[in-house]
Amino acid sequence: MKLKRHILLLPLLFLSLFSKGQDAAQVTFEMLVSKQKLGINERLRVDFSMNKDGDDFNPPDFSGFRVLMGPSQSISSSWVNGVRSYSKTYSYTLAPTARGKVTIKQSSIVIGGKTYKSLAKQIEVTAAVDRPNGQKTVDDLADESLHLVAEVSKTSPFMNEAISVVYKLYVSPSISVSNYRPLDNPKYNNFWSQDIPVSVRNAQNGTYKGKQYRYVILKRVVLYPQKSGKLDIEPLSLDVTVDVPTNKRDFFGGQIYSQTNKTVSAGKRTITVKALPLEGKPTDFGGAVGDFDFSVTTSKTRLNASESLQAKVEVSGKGNLKLFQLPEPNLPSSLEVYEPEFDEKVRTTASGMQGKVANSYTIVPSFRGKYPIQPISFSYFDPKAEKYKTLSSDEILIQVIEGPTSANSGTTASTAGNRQSVVAIGEQFNFIKLKPNLTPIGSNYFLGSTSFYLWLLLPLLLIPATIIFGKKRDAITSDIAGNKIRRANKLARKYLSAAKKGLGNKEAFYIALEKGLHNYLKAKLKIETSEFSKDKIAVLLAEKQVDETTKDGFIELLKNCEMARYSPFSDVQMQQDYDKASEVISYLDKQL
Repeated sequence: MKLKRHILLLPLLFLSLFSKGQDAAQVTFEMLVSKQKLGINERLRVDFSMNKDGDDFNPPDFSGFRVLMGPSQSISSSWVNGVRSYSKTYSYTLAPTARGKVTIKQSSIVIGGKTYKSLAKQIEVTAAVDRPNGQKTVDDLADESLHLVAEVSKTSPFMNEAISVVYKLYVSPSISVSNYRPLDNPKYNNFWSQDIPVSVRNAQNGTYKGKQYRYVILKRVVLYPQKSGKLDIEPLSLDVTVDVPTNKRDFFGGQIYSQTNKTVSAGKRTITVKALPLEGKPTDFGGAVGDFDFSVTTSKTRLNASESLQAKVEVSGKGNLKLFQLPEPNLPSSLEVYEPEFDEKVRTTASGMQGKVANSYTIVPSFRGKYPIQPISFSYFDPKAEKYKTLSSDEILIQVIEGPTSANSGTTASTAGNRQSVVAIGEQFNFIKLKPNLTPIGSNYFLGSTSFYLWLLLPLLLIPATIIFGKKRDAITSDIAGNKIRRANKLARKYLSAAKKGLGNKEAFYIALEKGLHNYLKAKLKIETSEFSKDKIAVLLAEKQVDETTKDGFIELLKNCEMARYSPFSDVQMQQDYDKASEVISYLDKQL
């Protein structure tokens, strides 16, 4: 009985194994392409389809194509007469990037713990095709209805003359744009560039190649070419999401739109930059190109010695205001002039830079007198007139009313032409009679003379001197701390001497003064450079019971050395600081 049951179960077991093997054999995973030959202006649809659900889908790299859309996933599942039908598809829309034969490599997916791979397919990309009688696809309509254009204001400017580039996106009324993003922003090599922000992007009506379009300004940039010859403006590329109408209608009769992505490029533009002419070029030309005004003004023309005035050299107008150097005034050497303060008020619009730039000089006269500021000239090239122009300022006379008089102001060195003849008065030259003091030749003998006995005793005198000198040298050599102090004192005197020589030169004077103070304290207080701070010095001087006046004077000198890097100091102030340094060091020598 049991044998019969086993016999009956055998067919069922074989049927089950057969069905499982059949299910495993029925797993399919393949790559399907819309066409294997297409023009470079066409699109290719690639589907990866499977009849079982899988994981870890790994697509190919699509070398030779640009992915426009994808991956988009679709799943279909149904039961018909008890039989389940399942399909899952990953879809891509591709655009070829070059002509030739391109291979789409294998893709893979894991289904039921096993890895399945699709077969590679070879696609042939031909030249652009024209299909006037064929049905146009969504991508074809997008290609015809969307254009990115770079409009250049001038294709043949002079070097350093402003040109503007406006990027416009033209859209046909039959489609709409829902989004865009830049793919490649241009780099303006050999140009000085300035972006002009576009605050509001309003659609405007216009024409492109004789057809009506709507356009939006996406980007504005102002360029100043820095080199003559042919210069390339790199293209701007955008990825645009386009809604294209189809022939289908929805339930309510409305038109159905299909969405696609399109890459548009403004194309490379080439401009020819003309070099500035050599004919008529002024010797003081500094590279200014445009239309400018020039002025030199002073805050006052009458003042007392040690008072200050401001002299301003200003250029205003329209042109490359940020790309040239302002001329410098030629001032009398007896006036103390500080480094100029640069002031810039320039705004950049679509037509270029406009505004003004100026240098303000602080001038301090030391002596009474009249000081003329000679006229200054400023040259620029006018691209409209295509010639150079030169502007000159008027002479300005500075009168110093009260103050000391310069030592050189009232005296004039005599020259060879002002020599006077010598007139003899009376007996100016007489013979001088001397009493002769003659000795016979050969009467001086060395033996027995004073020099003989001095040379004889000299070695005996040198012996104790040598012994004393040797002991002194050994004592000095063994005194390490004392040697350090002596070297530091010597170095401090050296730098104070350098500071004295640097009087009149602010930077050199205060650098030397600070080093001298530094080395003096290093010797006296035995501190290292890393410990050299004003707070540390104040504490150490207080511990050494240095009086407050001397301590505060030393700290104030250090502060003046730091402030001198950023603030103007007069010759009088430098002399006072030097005298104060000498006084403070002498007081410290007595107290330390």
